Amino acid sequence: MFVLSNTSSIGNNFIAELRDASIQVDSMRFRRNLERIGEIFAYEISKTLSYIDTEFETPLGTAMVSIIQEQPVLATILRAGLPLHQGLLNFFDKADSAFIAAYRQETKAGDFTINKEYVSSPDLSERVLIISDPMLATGQSMVLSCKELLQQYAIKELHIVSVIASTEGVTHVRANLPQARLWLGAIDDEMTTKAYIVPGLGDAGDLAYGQKDG
Repeated sequence: MFVLSNTSSIGNNFIAELRDASIQVDSMRFRRNLERIGEIFAYEISKTLSYIDTEFETPLGTAMVSIIQEQPVLATILRAGLPLHQGLLNFFDKADSAFIAAYRQETKAGDFTINKEYVSSPDLSERVLIISDPMLATGQSMVLSCKELLQQYAIKELHIVSVIASTEGVTHVRANLPQARLWLGAIDDEMTTKAYIVPGLGDAGDLAYGQKDG
């Protein structure tokens, strides 16, 4: 498990701005900070992939360069995951993409269930999959989404990217998806009774794209 906040880097500045309520009012900056963190994770994940030495012609000769052998597939959970997904896509710019619509639905008892509406995905058989969602709270949406894809495809490697995770969410994901590698911006210990991470940063989807109705 890689946790960005455990090391001193410019990435912590982006996480700080995402958390800062006075900066969050700028939706464009919020989206861009998610995107920049996605770029950082893309670079870090790229170190784990397979490479092949390839010869290229320059105007003055030839150069041998070690390049990625196969692009991963990038998946995200709508809608909050879109800026983070774009950051990963900025670096893995030839990657295929998959999109998952999953959301919380509160019950009369005050708890919630996870509803998944659809999955749009290329063939993931023997592919490296990187799936992103800015917030890993309970981990239920992520586990539900990944398990469905794993049942359908023989995925070679599974990487999960999230900016803010809860301790409970990390535990849930590791228990149910032991094969997954986690790439996290920071881990917070607390959650509210409605399963929002504390201190967290709020609702990433609303902050990126405006408050939803209901």
